[in-house]
Amino acid sequence: MSKVIHSHYKIYKPFGFLSQFVNNEQRQGKRKMLGDLYDFPEGLMAIGRLDKQSEGLLLLTTDGKLSQRIRSKFIEKEYYVQVDGAITSEAIRHLETGVTITVDGAPYLTRPAKAVKLGNTPVLPARGKKIRDDRHGPTSWISITITEGKFRQVRKMTSAAGFPTLRLVRYRIGEETIDGMVSGEVVQISSMKC
Repeated sequence: MSKVIHSHYKIYKPFGFLSQFVNNEQRQGKRKMLGDLYDFPEGLMAIGRLDKQSEGLLLLTTDGKLSQRIRSKFIEKEYYVQVDGAITSEAIRHLETGVTITVDGAPYLTRPAKAVKLGNTPVLPARGKKIRDDRHGPTSWISITITEGKFRQVRKMTSAAGFPTLRLVRYRIGEETIDGMVSGEVVQISSMKC
């Protein structure tokens, strides 16, 4: 029995792209898809998703077991989040202990997370769409690390803590990061450090 050789990629998903490869609905019109970035091989799947407004690390693989393991509660996912307002220590503690968000129309208490106010703005590629400037009030950058991935979870968490998300960038999954990558870059990797 021959060993199956799997393909693995990491992408810096740009703002405005959907986390899918092809457009299956005529009415969607000209939406930007992952397949617009690179000629990916058949059988590739995204490990988790990032919504259209979110950016950053997206892992792809042909290995279903690896995908399941990375999506599990044992692998950390770290996000850099620009929030509206000068975030407080109380809000950081709230994010760390768990906040109640809505999932599938029902209240859901998030698992404890790691949350830290960043002292400096992280060095990230420019975003395609401008974010409001300081004339409209202060903003803060925080790092949030979670081990689950409910639909729009990080956005819902910061909003529940009183500081809505302005920009969301997934920085890390396990040990894989976007360090040194530019927006839209696709890198084939031999294995994943997760």
